[in-house]
Amino acid sequence: MPEIQTEFDPYLHDPLRWGASMVHHSEALLACLEATGARTVAEVGAFAGDLTRVLVDWAARSGASIIAIDPAPQEHLVKLAADHQELDLIRETSLDALPRLPMPDVVIIDGDHNYYTVSEELRAIGDRASGADLPLLLFHDVCWPHGRRDDYFAPEQVPADFRQQIIAEGHGIFPGDPGAKRGGLPYDGSAAREGGPRNGVLTAVEDFVGQSDALRLVIVPAFFGFGAVWHRDAPWADAVAQVLDPLDRSPLLQRLEENRVAHIAAEHELRVELWDTRERLAARDHVLGRMLQSSAFAIAERLSRLRVRAGVAPGQSVISKDEIRRALRP
Repeated sequence: MPEIQTEFDPYLHDPLRWGASMVHHSEALLACLEATGARTVAEVGAFAGDLTRVLVDWAARSGASIIAIDPAPQEHLVKLAADHQELDLIRETSLDALPRLPMPDVVIIDGDHNYYTVSEELRAIGDRASGADLPLLLFHDVCWPHGRRDDYFAPEQVPADFRQQIIAEGHGIFPGDPGAKRGGLPYDGSAAREGGPRNGVLTAVEDFVGQSDALRLVIVPAFFGFGAVWHRDAPWADAVAQVLDPLDRSPLLQRLEENRVAHIAAEHELRVELWDTRERLAARDHVLGRMLQSSAFAIAERLSRLRVRAGVAPGQSVISKDEIRRALRP
């Protein structure tokens, strides 16, 4: 893979360092753009503009133009568009924008991570370019957690027939567990179950690719998964294959990714357990503190001491404010 120099902070909007942004795939992604000779690139789901900033820097050097499609762009992305003429920000959903957008050379799909939306995005592109003129299609989240599990940014925008049951409140997802549980990663808009038909980003991509023997799918199993689809007869097909073939379904990368997400999930689960423990301790301290201020408790303490002195109760039965103070001591 050719070395492409670019500077970016992959954790700019990722304080927990989950590696959630597609910006982590920048080197492979930019090499693909170079391989196609792309002049126009559309990014679906630009959000805060982490990857967009890298694309704009590349476009400034290459003379290309970037289109960012996002119905709810964050402040950083809005400012980026205002400062760079290479970037055109379209504040619409992908399903509204793609059918009327001049067909770009490359489309990066990283928007709403569910089967229906991705399938409709691909249909909007494929209906207009189904042969060797198909743009290079690049995807994020083709591995765990959303490769086989829908996630909904706006569930009401997805037809009921395509919507999976959403995860129960207070539950999250965990690698290796097809369901949901307390302490799992907090993907509140995700499907309650992983797997099955019409569920997940990769499932949508595979169903699209399955419609034609001329389409090629590559999966790079790192940072939640980077996918690429192209027509085998595209003039740049061999150049893109040369970039991505060494990474395609690499067992080494897959093991690293499985290890990475397992540690992320385990760390979050521990954080939830610690938070629950703090909550319980805070509730206990609140109750004990109220007991110390209670006149009824003071009477009970005196009565318990009298019962011990009278020989009708053992010494360990004394209720003592001093014991409570020691328990509350940091």
